[in-house]
Amino acid sequence: MKYPIGIQSFDRIIEDGYVYVDKTDMIYDLTHEGGIYFLSRPRRFGKSLLVSTLKNYYLGRKDLFKGLAIDGMEKEWNVYPVFHVDFNGGNFTNAGELEQKLNFCLSEWEHLYDMPVRQNELGYGDRFVEILRTAHAKTGRRAVVLIDEYDKPILDVLDMSRELEDRHRNVLKAFYSVFKGADAHLQFVLLTGVTKFSQVSVFSGFNQPKDISMDARYETLCGITQDELERYFAEPVELMAKDYKCSTDEMKQRLRRQYDGYHFSDRMTGVYNPFSLLNAMDSRRMYDYWFRSGTPTYLIRLLAHFNENMNELTGNYYAMEEFLAYKADVERPLPMIYQSGYLAIK
Repeated sequence: MKYPIGIQSFDRIIEDGYVYVDKTDMIYDLTHEGGIYFLSRPRRFGKSLLVSTLKNYYLGRKDLFKGLAIDGMEKEWNVYPVFHVDFNGGNFTNAGELEQKLNFCLSEWEHLYDMPVRQNELGYGDRFVEILRTAHAKTGRRAVVLIDEYDKPILDVLDMSRELEDRHRNVLKAFYSVFKGADAHLQFVLLTGVTKFSQVSVFSGFNQPKDISMDARYETLCGITQDELERYFAEPVELMAKDYKCSTDEMKQRLRRQYDGYHFSDRMTGVYNPFSLLNAMDSRRMYDYWFRSGTPTYLIRLLAHFNENMNELTGNYYAMEEFLAYKADVERPLPMIYQSGYLAIK
């Protein structure tokens, strides 16, 4: 069995024969609901793979989805103009990095649709609106916009440079204004990120994305459930049981205690972190893979201002509104700690 550790490209996973946990039935439901969506999940939780899967679906690549759930659900396989922005790779602590990234994307799209490059004439949002309008006119289909790690340009400089933080917030606010100005040209929009920290101010005055982060229908859209573990990974679990000299059921219990600590709705469906689980299956050893893969510096900077005992946050009851309708800050860090993956709802 080949494990796609660190591989976030859906087409590569399928074409190269890596194991893929089929989420396409939920993807079909999500895409046919329409609208503008926002999904928050911790790092290394499969957000980029979800975006890549959506991209290939909207590009009409039916061959990649053969044998998956959506293969028996989708009948048309229309090809849409897809606009994908991935903020994962940028180092936005460098002044001008965000503007350079957006100008590069917009210029590429303008070239793609034989448009003049209007970098010095229009703002980011206006340029994007014109691109979407042109793509709609030329293809006859509304556009799909996929933005991965939408909040990274702000989180990179959070509590480090107020000037850059405000600048990035204003740049992104101008760019995301497209959700209001180009509504007639949009088929589907998804933004992913770790946190909603900056959502209120970034989208102020525009069409608000529908937050499905704690929507029970999509709680397992990223990550791996117990049923999926048993369906896709029965053989490696048996091999691990032999290595650890225990029964298969005991091995499942150990894996559940170690990696199945995430809950994203009031259904309380347990979700395994895929990065940890795939690494454990591959090495046949249970280590803290997710924790070792890096610590978000923005969270450390935020908590540097938090003088309370961290243990006082745990073991308490909180209203769902405290996680849904908020603007996280140094006085109220709980939502960001939860979204970053360091606290779980029980």
